[in-house]
Amino acid sequence: MSKLLLRGMLIGILAGLVAFGFAHIYGEPQVAQAIALEGEGGHSHGAPATPDPASDHEHAPGTAAHDHGEAASEDGGEGLSRGTQAGVGLLTGTTAYGMAIGGILALVFAGVQGRVSHLRPQATIALVAFGGYVALVLVPGLKYPANPPAVGSGETIGIRTAMYFVMLGFSVAAMVLSVILARNLSARHGAWNATLYGAAAYLVLVSIVGLALPRLDEVTGSGFPAQLLWEFRASTFALQAVIWTVLGIGFGIAAERLLGQRRAAGI
Repeated sequence: MSKLLLRGMLIGILAGLVAFGFAHIYGEPQVAQAIALEGEGGHSHGAPATPDPASDHEHAPGTAAHDHGEAASEDGGEGLSRGTQAGVGLLTGTTAYGMAIGGILALVFAGVQGRVSHLRPQATIALVAFGGYVALVLVPGLKYPANPPAVGSGETIGIRTAMYFVMLGFSVAAMVLSVILARNLSARHGAWNATLYGAAAYLVLVSIVGLALPRLDEVTGSGFPAQLLWEFRASTFALQAVIWTVLGIGFGIAAERLLGQRRAAGI
């Protein structure tokens, strides 16, 4: 277990480094443009309550910080400069987030391999990584997507954060229930059909919850450029996809080798 956990965390750091390069190229330009618009005073100030690939919000692990007003200036003011936020801050955030997710992936894999899944380690890890991305990133992010720094109100940050975590919690619970359902149905209907039934159950559950939760729209009427908003949100999902993909592939290879060595040694 400890060796699997260590490998998961190390691959997670690697994933964070790759994500840092991606975010620096594809995420930071959108954040810089959004902050420039915010500095013009034409938008409301407030942090969003959804993950952001290059700015610091209430639940944006693995991302760089941004501030408002003078604290976000290159001179630094009383806060960190944009250069520090986009450099050391972003690097620290992505590597810490990657390491944490890598550790969680290793623990989940150790729990399901041989119990829930009888596939090869690489295949199991790939499925767990895919499920993790869907449940932890994609579904909650589609319901409450990331907002750039220039969009949002400080008065609604609490409810946005709370609703995001409610959606995330229901998404994870629905994923667990769908996996249990698929496992119970596999003996009667076969693995493929059981997987389809489980996926359908997950979609139904999260759709019901998503429709029941309130819609929080702080973009309409804000005057924020639609193209920039799309690029910002797309880079958010893409950044997370980079982390989960590197983890799914890298940790899969590492776990396959480790368990292969154990089998060869008769452990």
